[in-house]
Amino acid sequence: MSQASPTRRRVDPRADRAARTILTGPRPRLLRQPVAAVMNERRRDPRAVREADLVQRQPRPRYDWTRDAASPGTAAAVGVAVAAPAIPLQVIAEPAYLVLAMLDRPGGEVGEHDRQVIAAARLLADTGGGAVVTVSTGSGEALAEAGSDRHVALPDGWADDYVPERRAAAASALIVALSPRHILFPDSPDGGDVARRVAAATGERLFPGVQSLGPDRATRQSAGGSLETGHRPTRLMTVAADAFAPLDGVRHEARPLDLAAPALAGEEVLPRLGGARRLAVDPDALSLSETDFILSGGNGVTDWRSFAELGAALGATRAGSRVVCDAGHLPRERQVGASGTVVGARCYLAFGIAGAPQHLQGITGVRHVIAVNTDLHAEMIKRADLSIVADAQDVMPALIRLIRERRHA
Repeated sequence: MSQASPTRRRVDPRADRAARTILTGPRPRLLRQPVAAVMNERRRDPRAVREADLVQRQPRPRYDWTRDAASPGTAAAVGVAVAAPAIPLQVIAEPAYLVLAMLDRPGGEVGEHDRQVIAAARLLADTGGGAVVTVSTGSGEALAEAGSDRHVALPDGWADDYVPERRAAAASALIVALSPRHILFPDSPDGGDVARRVAAATGERLFPGVQSLGPDRATRQSAGGSLETGHRPTRLMTVAADAFAPLDGVRHEARPLDLAAPALAGEEVLPRLGGARRLAVDPDALSLSETDFILSGGNGVTDWRSFAELGAALGATRAGSRVVCDAGHLPRERQVGASGTVVGARCYLAFGIAGAPQHLQGITGVRHVIAVNTDLHAEMIKRADLSIVADAQDVMPALIRLIRERRHA
């Protein structure tokens, strides 16, 4: 009779490995705080700590608009605001060469195209230690922030009448007196006319409509924009509109140069245009894409008679939002926006316009926006450089009265 084999116990490898792990090393013990200590400790709010830290670092400025501007309380509140840092003055005492910028300066003000010409001149001057010399009527104080190092002031009377022979004679005389490396003109009706006259008088080659500029190459678009013509920068060039971004956040010397005598040389021997004068133009006859000052109305305008009177008093071109044109208050060609006309005026005065996305797309290229609206949180208020939170029907008659009082005074 055979004897049965003893039963062999099966060993679990996982249990065996766990047992060895416990035996080979001491079991970690967690140090716990007493329950009473944990219950008595107050929980800290991280947001409250952060806000308290910010309050201690920099106090929040408060403005009291209920007091008069001259009262001591308002002055103290305004004094809390941090002053903007001063822009350092850039002085070029000994320039290696000069770059002339012959400006239009229509109406006595520095236009957007003039600022672009100065910016293009800076590209040529900054590469080799040169200086920009602006030439226009009026003083050079407003041109310092545009990038002018020197300024030649032409007689103020030249801005009243259209006499291109005078400016051409002045430019030719300045070429002889200053020997500039480059002379830039705005590619505008007036600036282009003067540039062609100077090129004919001096025998220099004119490179018009510059859209890209560097120390070794100047380019422009031709054949409807399908071709690019490049050339080494010539001495005489005209700068296309909107080709160069105006300078911002700079301050140059704009030192006046007393060159009135050579600028007037040869003026009397030039032929004159008989009876040339500037004609008054109806602002509403101008296209929205060409005008410089636009008065625009939206759904918040109900007094359209005052709107028309204000446009005539300001000399502004009237326009409106899509809602206004749909209602028939203004013709369709006066609609501003992505579905209407994209404008690039220097000033855009908006009454009662909330600021829909399509309308804001139409004023992307506007330099200064002034908004009048009753809604403080309107998108047009956020876009504006100057905002008036009031009813348009109250502001328009007040502006008309102010304009008439100023004119009679």
